[in-house]
Order: sequence, then C-alpha cells, then structure tokens
Amino acid sequence: MLSRRSVRVRVWLLVLFLIAAFLISLWSGYQTLDLRLLAGDEATRTLLFTLRLPRVLMGAIVGASLALVGAALQALFRNPLAEPLTLGVSGGAGLGASLAFALGLGATIGGLPLIFIFAFVGAGLSVLLVYRLARTGTRQVAPGALLLAGVVINIIAASGVVLIQYLADYTRALQILRWTIGSLDIIGFGLLWRMLVFLVPGWLVLLYLARDLHLLAIDEETAASLGVDVRRTERFVYFAASLIVGTCVATGGTIGFVGLVVPHGVRLMFGEDVRRLLPLSMIAGAGFLMLADSIARTAFGTSELPVGAITALAGGPVFLWLLRRGQRYAEM
Repeated sequence: MLSRRSVRVRVWLLVLFLIAAFLISLWSGYQTLDLRLLAGDEATRTLLFTLRLPRVLMGAIVGASLALVGAALQALFRNPLAEPLTLGVSGGAGLGASLAFALGLGATIGGLPLIFIFAFVGAGLSVLLVYRLARTGTRQVAPGALLLAGVVINIIAASGVVLIQYLADYTRALQILRWTIGSLDIIGFGLLWRMLVFLVPGWLVLLYLARDLHLLAIDEETAASLGVDVRRTERFVYFAASLIVGTCVATGGTIGFVGLVVPHGVRLMFGEDVRRLLPLSMIAGAGFLMLADSIARTAFGTSELPVGAITALAGGPVFLWLLRRGQRYAEM
C-alpha cells in the first residue's frame, strides 16, 4: 500500500515526464527550431505554430485517449491484455474510416465529419461483437475467448481494408495506405479542435465511471452488490471507448499498443486502484506517444517512420510477456 507522500512524489515525477516529453518532441525534427528567431522570422513561426506544435499536441491528445481507453477496458474485462488493438476496436474503426475514404466522404452531417461517424460505427460494432463472442453461458467474459475474438475481428477488418484499398482508385488507395500506417502529421490547429469535440465527452464518461470500473475490476458480483449497474456501465464504456478510438483512428490511423503498455506501467507505479489509474494513464499516455513520435521523426533523418511501428516495437514484447505471465498463473 503506497503512502500519500509516495503517491504525490510519483505523480510529480509523472508530470515532469510529461513536460520533458513535450519539450523533447517540440524540439525534435530534421528542421531546427530556434526560438530566438521567433519574433522576427516568419519561417520559424510557421514551423512552430503551423507544423511542430499542432503535431506535438496531436500526439499528446491521441496518446492520452488511447491509454485511457486501454485502462478502462482492462478494468471492465479484468484482463491486462485488453486494449483497443487487441480487442479489434481499432481494426473496426479502421475499416469504417477506410470505407469513408474510398467513397470520398469528406462531407459533414450536422457538423459531424462522415469519416468520424464511419470510424465510430466500426469501432462500436467491433467492441459489441467481441463482447458477445467472449461471453460464456454464465455471462462472464472468458479471457482466452476475448483475445481470440479480438484477433478474429482484427483479421476480418484488415482484410476488409485491403479489399477496399484494392477496389478504390489510385489516389484514394494511396490515401488509405498513408493513413493506415499511422501518422500524427497535421497542419494547424483546426483538426485538434474538431477532435476534442468528440474526445472530451468520451474522456468525461470514462473518468466519471472510474469508481464503477474499480469495483468491476475486482469482481462483477461484488460490484453489483455494492450498487453498480453492471449492464449500464458496460454500455457507457462501449460507447465512450468507440467514440474515442473512432476519433483517434479517423485522424491518426491505427496506432496500437499505447493502451497496453501505458496502463501496465502506471499500474506498476501506483497500484491497481482504477480511480487513480485512469487519469494517470492519460498523463503517461500523452508523454509516451509524444516520445514515440519524436523517435519516428528523427530516427532516420529526413525519412519518417510510421509512429505505429514505434509503439508496436515497444508494445509487442510487453504483450508477449503479459501473455506468458497469464499462462503461468493459469498453470498454478
């Protein structure tokens, strides 16, 4: 049990990590950023306020969002391997967004971009399907079935994306390919504001449900006996997770394993309390993805790597380690 003083010290360390990640990401890139020229040099102002700062904030927002969803899904399903990618949520969102790209649906309905809507619907259908497939006769979620269902949904979604890309014209197929590999490259702040319109409600829902998720992480029957409306909480988590992941995938492509690595690291630092885990995962996730994007931008000079490749290199070994540890516990 961590003391309050220990928790405060670790929170401040996490905040310092976020600040350091922000500064490193802001200065990273093949174009040198010299703030001494900010007042009199238009090129420096353009680099900072049109290219570099929006991208850094994009990384922070997407990283915080994916880490929050990962922590919430792990609590809901009581499985440390649950995250948007492994459960097929990102795959479903990607399939929906690819379909919107292929159809050239750049318009809006009631102010809502159609790509966001398609990605949200794809994510929602995926999480519901995975949940239904993983449920046993006693309405408990079987961990092995959960991961298997997520893998199957991801395979189906990936096949659908490839088929859509094959049938689309060259321009749209190339657009889908560039989007699929994951990128945080944006120009200006306009897209960030549109993202926050969708993300903030999802954040607030999951943070509001922190107590219920904390009890569900212990045991579903215990949570119900303490007044948690389990089915209502599940529905709200599905909706919020789909909204958040759909928005992130529609704008940045499929960026996996953030929701796996970050909550696990935060759990090692602060313990299993989900009420603490959710907000702190957002802080750590923002810093993690900003650093990953810095590596993606600078590892090969002027050639930029997909940020999803960096997060996969970090998350893949963690996923295998957690899977192996779970197998050892099952054998005991």
